[in-house]
Amino acid sequence: MRAVTTLSVVVLASAGIGHAVVTSLDAGITRVDAFKDMKNRPRAGHGMNLLLVGTDGRDKVSEAQRRAYRLGGQPCHCTDTMMIVHISEDRERASVVSLPRDSYAEVPERVDPGTGRRHAPHPVKLNAAYAEGGPQLTIATVENMTHLKIDHYLEIDFTSFMKTVDVLGGVRICTTTRLKDSYTGLDLAPGTYTLGGGQALQYVRARHVDGVSDLGRMNRQQRFLAALIERATSSGVLLNPMRFRDVTRAVLGSVRADSGFGTDELLDLGRAMRNFSPSSSEFSTVPIGQMNFPVKGLGSTLKWDPAASGKLFQALRDDKPLTVDHPHRGPRPAPVEVEPRQVRVQVENGTGTAGLAKRIDAALAAAGFVTTHQPTTAAVHDVRRTVISYDPRWDRSARTLAAALPGSALRAVPGMGKTLKVTGGSDFKAVHQVKVEDPAKPEQSALRGNEVVCPASGEA
Repeated sequence: MRAVTTLSVVVLASAGIGHAVVTSLDAGITRVDAFKDMKNRPRAGHGMNLLLVGTDGRDKVSEAQRRAYRLGGQPCHCTDTMMIVHISEDRERASVVSLPRDSYAEVPERVDPGTGRRHAPHPVKLNAAYAEGGPQLTIATVENMTHLKIDHYLEIDFTSFMKTVDVLGGVRICTTTRLKDSYTGLDLAPGTYTLGGGQALQYVRARHVDGVSDLGRMNRQQRFLAALIERATSSGVLLNPMRFRDVTRAVLGSVRADSGFGTDELLDLGRAMRNFSPSSSEFSTVPIGQMNFPVKGLGSTLKWDPAASGKLFQALRDDKPLTVDHPHRGPRPAPVEVEPRQVRVQVENGTGTAGLAKRIDAALAAAGFVTTHQPTTAAVHDVRRTVISYDPRWDRSARTLAAALPGSALRAVPGMGKTLKVTGGSDFKAVHQVKVEDPAKPEQSALRGNEVVCPASGEA
């Protein structure tokens, strides 16, 4: 009884502190009348739809940050990123749909509130709606395209993004291929990293690492958001009112939100997120029907698939999960450049554990690799971290093998030949599935957050 009573008091006290903290923070949020005078809006569905917009605003970026993270260019005052975040009515699921910035869009007819001038409907690239008419025209354009009613608007700039990541202590991401972008300065070798705010901004902004510009970038943004949810929900932030205050203060100090997104909504989301995990979130991108749709005066755009995108937004209106066909599937195969069936592997046991090499050999073979089926014993028996030895001429094959063995160390051995060697260490747990993906043809199906976060592994 005493324990239950004490727990009840603590919970009530925490709730009181949380409400006081959020109420005080609410007063500091920059507000925008995002829905002023909007008419002929879609009918409300179930759950809550939040339009999350990332702008290229950099007014509060320091000079040191501008140099370190390549932020010195002139902002275009347009949206760098746009996502619809649907929170289910029971507050147990978040569905995130990325809207490509180069999507072909038609802005609806509007009257300029400053001049009273009437503007006829006309085609634009989606990210240009913000530059032309700010949050109101952006929301109106998105609602016109999706027939989905937007309930709240949240706008984040470079500064608030970096602060959020830093106050959480960084976010863990992984890559099986080198990510190098001379525009943002991003340069990550294959491996797993904990990125601070500046590096994280480089990661989500990079558009020149895989030849498919915005589509590849959106995939990385979704992976990053899933990792951000994992970090926030596993670090105790949402259970600790004071830590929640620090994170919220960092985020809300440089964001803009609609006037209706206040204390009650923040508390509601905070309570819902307490039970969140990466598997509570799901991610999708609007299905693309035509990759290079030419429009006079706009150039090449991305045209949505009307049937598939209509089905996607209908699911959001009906508050249905997007991942209903595979709710319990584990992590998705890691994307790689070389098919496992093209990678030949010799396995040896670098520990004193009997049968380890045989187990690794069988697991790699089951994952599609061409193993020798003749595992051997290494000269040393105290290897802790699994090692992949490879000839530099077959470095792409080595990266595929490394993706299947998260946390393993890569060791270049010139002249070794086509066959790669795996020296099993005491850290070996399992072989991760891998799959060659064409970045120009992203999967149209939705994925759960636990399918896109990094597998447990060592960090680079």
